[in-house]
Amino acid sequence: MIFLENEHIQTTFVVKGAELQSLKSKSSGMEYIWSGEPAYWGKHSPILFPLVGALKDQTYIYNEKSYLLPRHGFARDMDFTYQQLSATEVIFTLEETGETLQVYPFRFKLDIRYVLSGHTLSCSYEVSNPDPAKELLFSVGGHPAFAVPFKKGELYTDYFLEFNKDEQLCYHKVERDLIAREVETLKLDGNRLHLQHELFYNDALVLKTLKSDCISIKNNTSQSALHFKFKGFPYFGIWAAKDADFICLEPWCGIADGVEHDQQLKNKEGIEILAAGQTWKRTWEAEIA
Repeated sequence: MIFLENEHIQTTFVVKGAELQSLKSKSSGMEYIWSGEPAYWGKHSPILFPLVGALKDQTYIYNEKSYLLPRHGFARDMDFTYQQLSATEVIFTLEETGETLQVYPFRFKLDIRYVLSGHTLSCSYEVSNPDPAKELLFSVGGHPAFAVPFKKGELYTDYFLEFNKDEQLCYHKVERDLIAREVETLKLDGNRLHLQHELFYNDALVLKTLKSDCISIKNNTSQSALHFKFKGFPYFGIWAAKDADFICLEPWCGIADGVEHDQQLKNKEGIEILAAGQTWKRTWEAEIA
């Protein structure tokens, strides 16, 4: 376990997957991260790399060779090294291995940087291409699961998501883990999506045209809230396991294959292409209000 804390919040991480496992308010004692109850979903906040979502037939083609990769890639199941820079900052690092090169033929350096500042935890994905002559093709995304309700005695249906720039959500259906062409429109109550378990019975809400860069988890019974802020992520997923008391807010640079995708990695929607020797970065923040 790795711990970070300041005067307002304390957090816990593990080296497997560089996964955030706890985000707690020191003043109220409230825990904001899902417990990881395995009967529903045994994770807390996995890192999605080098792909986001599922591949068609779990297969992609690069330079005329086929490779198998599971949904969301391998980073969430690997041990990272880490360097704790202070009581409020830690960097986890993953680099290619002989095993990863068998399924993903690229050199890479993935740094996950967590920083506490005031009431806010920030998570940065920093991808570097150490290869002097070859482009790096990748996707990366977050999958943090926030516990809802925040307090005992409250109900899931007491809560809602508040979007800072949207009054409706246009989402793609998911068919056998792939993205369908059909788009559904979900009208919001003003800018609020009232939480119900049934929203996610058919998998995630996959958003390609979200305008908002802040989504707040709020409720009708108290002033407690969590503000989730993100920029530079062209895709977003909202998900919960069936009847589980959490909500995943998932900023993505990358997306699952479409049902008609040709499986060529270079043609994959949302794939990032990083030139030799270059570095790429995106950040999300969770602020306890």
